[in-house]
Amino acid sequence: MKKPFLTLAQAKEIAKTYPTPFHIYDERGIRANARALKAAFAWNPGFKEYFAVKATPTPGILKLLREEGCGVDCSSLTELMMAEKCGFSGNEIMFSSNETPASEFALAAKLGAYINLDDLTHVDFLRETLGYVPETVCCRFNPGGMFTLGESKEGFQVMDNPGQAKYGMTRPQLAQAFTRLRELGAKQFGIHAFLASNTISNEYYPALARLLFETAADVAEETGCPVAFINLSGGVGVPYRPDQSANDIAAIGAGVRRAYEEILVPAGMGDVAIFTELGRFMLAPFGHLVTTAVHEKHIYKEYIGVDACAANLMRPAIYGAYHHITVLGKEDAPRDHVYDVVGSLCENSDKFAIDRALPKIDAGDTLVIHDTGAHGFSMGYNYNGKLRSAELLLREDGSVELMRRAETPEDYFATLVW
Repeated sequence: MKKPFLTLAQAKEIAKTYPTPFHIYDERGIRANARALKAAFAWNPGFKEYFAVKATPTPGILKLLREEGCGVDCSSLTELMMAEKCGFSGNEIMFSSNETPASEFALAAKLGAYINLDDLTHVDFLRETLGYVPETVCCRFNPGGMFTLGESKEGFQVMDNPGQAKYGMTRPQLAQAFTRLRELGAKQFGIHAFLASNTISNEYYPALARLLFETAADVAEETGCPVAFINLSGGVGVPYRPDQSANDIAAIGAGVRRAYEEILVPAGMGDVAIFTELGRFMLAPFGHLVTTAVHEKHIYKEYIGVDACAANLMRPAIYGAYHHITVLGKEDAPRDHVYDVVGSLCENSDKFAIDRALPKIDAGDTLVIHDTGAHGFSMGYNYNGKLRSAELLLREDGSVELMRRAETPEDYFATLVW
């Protein structure tokens, strides 16, 4: 069973200053996880984690991760601006975008970021935009086809369809891009790929690494272009359901190392740096959406209405995604009631849980919705005029720090022209 990092007493005390709903993050857990990742890849001297800003674009979180040696992966103009304001610069920033406006390439170059090109046509577009190409450039590879990883009694462990994804270059285009970039002045290169999302498997990253290492060795030999780094991107997931097992990042790092020593080292590429771009793995388990039960409804089903809604956490509404729920103070009570836990949006999909077995919930009870530290607040919106909540940090010493205040009606109306 999942355990919250917040107690009922803490939640009640926090709510005196910051009313529910609010998002709160666990500093202790975030730091420990960042250190575990770094230790898992310590065998690679050039290793660096580039946290995916889109997962949690919150300055307090980004600064904390920078203290732990992480960089940032940005995909838009404002994410680049946020990275700069948080103190990131140069090779602390990876810029991975698609259908990219010229202004975004320009800012990425100004900041000295690694630029990851999504398409062959972007090579000359980058040259036209900047008047040059940077000495180090990365290209995104899409192997096409279907990506599968073994079978279990439930079926394929990991399955995704890169051939249907809009991202990246084909293998021939990758070689063309390297060759053209070198003609335009690039001197060293990176390769990036993303094949599957939220995998609960210690085998995914090593399998991806083997594919990328073999591709890098082949492209380097074919083009004569030196590969400086290989970016394994994201995809290492978290166990949203209580019956799922967490990934073992140490085992994942060891699996990538075996592939590295079997493929890159014999190819004379034993100095290639390994990068990662983890968002969900880094933050999801260390965030809670805290909400209060405000109504109960008894019709064809039993409903519990809470003061949060899909505007605070939209994954269940748009994906049918599972997020575990704990009723604080009733952790050990029998889960002998079946509820739909719902918000107040004028959409029937605004449900955090459907037919969920929970303890009896009374108005005023405090609920924790787990694993909202990534793709939680960041996907929020203002439909129905809902206002985004505060973001808080639970410090290691037990104190609470405001990282983003809750929106007000004045914020909602600020961009309107009357």
